[in-house]
Amino acid sequence: MSQRKERRGIHVDQSELHCNKGCGYYGNAAWQGLCSKCWREEYQRARQKQIQEDWALAEKLQREEEVAYASIQGAQSQPLSQPQASLAPFSKFEEKKTNEKTRKVTTVKKFFSPSSRTAPKKENQEGKTPSPSISRQSSIETDRISRDFVDFLKTLHKPGREVHKQSRAFIEFMANKKDLSADELSECVQDFYQNLSDRLMTHFKGSSERVERVMDEVEKYIMTRLYKSVFCPETTDDEEKDLATQNRIRALHWVDIQMLCVPVDEEIPEVSDNVVKAITDVIEMDSKRVPRDKLACITRCSKHIFSAIKITKSEPASADDFLPTLIYIVLKANPPRLQSNIQYITRFCNPSRLMTGEDGYYFTNLCCAVAFIEKLDAQSLNLDPEDFERYMSGQASPRRPEADSGWPQVDPPTGSATSSPALSQVYQNLDLLSGLGSRQDRVLEGVQSLQRDLITWQETVEREVQEILEKYPLEIRLPTPYAIDSDNVENDRLPPPLTPQVFAG
Repeated sequence: MSQRKERRGIHVDQSELHCNKGCGYYGNAAWQGLCSKCWREEYQRARQKQIQEDWALAEKLQREEEVAYASIQGAQSQPLSQPQASLAPFSKFEEKKTNEKTRKVTTVKKFFSPSSRTAPKKENQEGKTPSPSISRQSSIETDRISRDFVDFLKTLHKPGREVHKQSRAFIEFMANKKDLSADELSECVQDFYQNLSDRLMTHFKGSSERVERVMDEVEKYIMTRLYKSVFCPETTDDEEKDLATQNRIRALHWVDIQMLCVPVDEEIPEVSDNVVKAITDVIEMDSKRVPRDKLACITRCSKHIFSAIKITKSEPASADDFLPTLIYIVLKANPPRLQSNIQYITRFCNPSRLMTGEDGYYFTNLCCAVAFIEKLDAQSLNLDPEDFERYMSGQASPRRPEADSGWPQVDPPTGSATSSPALSQVYQNLDLLSGLGSRQDRVLEGVQSLQRDLITWQETVEREVQEILEKYPLEIRLPTPYAIDSDNVENDRLPPPLTPQVFAG
């Protein structure tokens, strides 16, 4: 077993889960192995570089245009004021282009500038066209969360009113930015989180616990209201990735516990219950709207996995045991929209949750499990490549006895090839069905034998009756008529009949 484990390469060093920059936080495959903090710095650095390159290109084109125009105007001896007038539209175009590139960050920062406090009513009156996702068609859950958010902010008094105003302004801003890409939407949300967190940290004088609590409520309120517009947006290929991952997991339905070296014994009822709960939690993740709630589902799933391993091994589980078991749970659950949920958490969750803590650790392991499933091959499972391809195509299954199979060839109900209680139950049911078939055949044979005996008995009885009738024929004699008193020899001694007498009254 240890030899297989080394060859399959499921082991992941804990250092590989951290950021590639060496900052100590947990990295993410969606961010090229970086944590959210380093990724944002790299993204903003690359974006600033792109803006500078665009500026340099614009200035270069403008200088070339000026030189060309000046040469033409000099040849025609025309005033020099006209080039400046003609170059005005070009300058305006460049200014518009630059503003378009920087409008996202600056617009978010405007929410927190002092000038935004003096004219909120005027802005609302000018553009009072509420988005359908904000005012119309509000779900019951959205209304409930909005009321809870307001009730929570009332306990903060003045800071609560400011947080509520900034949150509503940000939601209105995001509702009108449906043309932004997923990365740009994520950047706007993360900028809002950062700026609001900095302001709250100043107000609460460094009380990180209170700031974190407020930010959790802000995230819950904002992402519930924006969920429909930012989850799996049309500008991304998240849906295609979901289908690809789902089909991949379906094709790997034959992978069992032994192949992954999962230290879990599902024959133990308590372990089986933890496995079912883990599968339920990871499936339930898709029904949540808030990134923090989705992370909570992943955390609960992971804790059930650790509990199942601990019960099986009678000792605390290690990280080397956890990852293979998590891969097994994902294969059995095949969670809906798995890639979309991972991307949603990556883009819009409070970055501090993904960088540290158990939520960040479990989420990073889930990303590693999905990446392993996508790259899983014959070598990872210690299988022959030809067998692996046949299993993937459905032409064969390792659970069926085959001459060229390298797995244990024993009777499924009693051997070690059974990988789960469900599979053992299937084998038991097949045995029962086979036994019932044999019993049914025996019953049918008995019925046919009984039918033949009845026919023979009927023929025998009819033959014996006929023989008796022939031997003793039935004779019917008619009786002779005679009087009632004809046999009475003493009729002469009988008294005369009584005569009626009449008495005069």
